[in-house]
Amino acid sequence: MKILLIEDEPKVASFIKKGLEEQAYEVDQAYDGTFGVKLALQNDYDLILLDIILPNMSGIEVCREIRKEKNSVSILMLTALGATDDKIAGLDAGADDYLTKPFEFKELLARIRALTRRGNESNYSEKLSIADLELDTMKKTATRGGNPINLTAREFTLLQYLLRNQGRVVSRVDITEQVWETSFDTGSNVIDVYINFLRKKIDKGHETKLIHTLVGMGYVLKVQE
Repeated sequence: MKILLIEDEPKVASFIKKGLEEQAYEVDQAYDGTFGVKLALQNDYDLILLDIILPNMSGIEVCREIRKEKNSVSILMLTALGATDDKIAGLDAGADDYLTKPFEFKELLARIRALTRRGNESNYSEKLSIADLELDTMKKTATRGGNPINLTAREFTLLQYLLRNQGRVVSRVDITEQVWETSFDTGSNVIDVYINFLRKKIDKGHETKLIHTLVGMGYVLKVQE
């Protein structure tokens, strides 16, 4: 498995790189945003570990540039900025997950396993659909009314989970456990943020809305009667 680490602090970068290589991961490294984007676009990676505060380009800008060209690669942001707004900015730029510094290395490994497992779990072609929305789990594509929908890896996984549970109300806890395979603090609104991302891409401009909120209960994917 090939990982790109974009981190400007030498000690932190060395610690992460050494630890990952001890786990048999192949790691390329960039110390600034500009070179990080160059490596990301020139090579195929399974995962990108991306710091937010970087020389030349911020991690947010780097993430946006990568997402213009590549949507299948998973991006995990490493940030010392732990405020909710900072996390949302990273997710909004296209990151699939975030980890606040300082962190325990075993948690980093767990999040890497979760992201890569989600990315590789489908070894056969399966098409999931509702109304005119269709998801191809093998090709990693989504369309509505025949028009392609540009999804990040995390958005794709969330939509896939909703499709497999269409018609059933899923709570935030369900989504956290099944899609993120980790836990957030009770005050986090990450799930709501991602649901809103999907709404804008799936329902905006369509008369028939598919993603619905049940206040105090969760979300349901269905054709509203």
